[in-house]
Amino acid sequence: MVRPVQQTTRDLRRHNRSALLSRLYLTGPGSRLDLMRASGLSSATVSNVISDLINDGMVTEAGSVDSDGGRPRTLLRVRPDYAQVVGVDIGETHVQVGLFDCTLTTVTLATYPIGSLDPEAVAGLVTAGVTEVTAGVDPARLLGIGVGVPGAVRGDLVYAPTFGWTGVPLGAMVRPSVQAPLYVDNCARTLGQAEMWRGAGRGAQRAVIALLGVGVGAAVATGVESYRGATSTTSEWGHTVVQVGGERCRCGSRGCLEAYIGAEAILERYGKKFHTKDTESRMAELVAKSATQKAARAALAETAEYLGIGVANLINLLSPDRVVLSGWVSAVLGPSILPAVRDAARRHTLPYLYTQAEIHLGKLGSEEVALGAATLPVVRLLATGARSE
Repeated sequence: MVRPVQQTTRDLRRHNRSALLSRLYLTGPGSRLDLMRASGLSSATVSNVISDLINDGMVTEAGSVDSDGGRPRTLLRVRPDYAQVVGVDIGETHVQVGLFDCTLTTVTLATYPIGSLDPEAVAGLVTAGVTEVTAGVDPARLLGIGVGVPGAVRGDLVYAPTFGWTGVPLGAMVRPSVQAPLYVDNCARTLGQAEMWRGAGRGAQRAVIALLGVGVGAAVATGVESYRGATSTTSEWGHTVVQVGGERCRCGSRGCLEAYIGAEAILERYGKKFHTKDTESRMAELVAKSATQKAARAALAETAEYLGIGVANLINLLSPDRVVLSGWVSAVLGPSILPAVRDAARRHTLPYLYTQAEIHLGKLGSEEVALGAATLPVVRLLATGARSE
């Protein structure tokens, strides 16, 4: 006979803290009455938990709003200065490290070009970046460090084929050199989480966040009623085949989507040799010259067509209500090709699915991947309602 798990008073307290803190963090300021209605908790329980969160420095009062016929209700919000978090973006051309406040507002950024994808060299850049952005920060106020990598993560082991990494123990390599809890996860997944919390995915029930850079990935993210609902899972979208016997992909296959919409493929289509040191400036040049140069216009048009086909495949397979195009390639090319991408997606998507899906550009800015990684320690805070031990 299986005995039911007994919930202790401590478990119940942690659950209630998590529920109320998550609600304030993900939906913004609210009153005690708002929290009571949303959580189903009693007025006394909400008052007690909020008092604890205020005493712990996590929550503060934030003005008041008029109520219907009664006295004004006091609003509550998460304190941005409660703690700080670090997010690390390990890309193929650079390592970017950001320091953010507790509500994910950027404090400072540091970017280091990658000269070698050797794991020890990359780990050294991560450590240097964390040291730089946290200089002068009280270690007691540092909630944690999140690291986003372009590959699968199994515990501390990273599998990133485009880096040539197989089972690299990145977490174990970095952890001894930092003074806060360290979390490592796939960068598309964490970016998906950030877009749902703070970006173009906000308010969607089911969104696909596409990360376009040198490599191509995607994450499927669901709604944000609580930290538990703000989940995302990754897919190898960039290695779905869109052309039988097509261009050679870095993965060894042919005809992969990445071989047509990855940064390297786009620049080579335009006739510019790919080089990690000035990739973004060459992409910006492509956009600028598309107004007057036929070759540039043709390169963008083909990119938009293949990207639209890739988006259509996502919509046909996953039925999202929103697709968000993120990553630095989307930021550079997106404004000029978005109408063509939408048109191509419309032509290749089943009509009833296309009408329920919106296609937008990401809204988180150039530090979006680092910001996404910074959600990892915040997730832990929301899950427990307290700092990690």
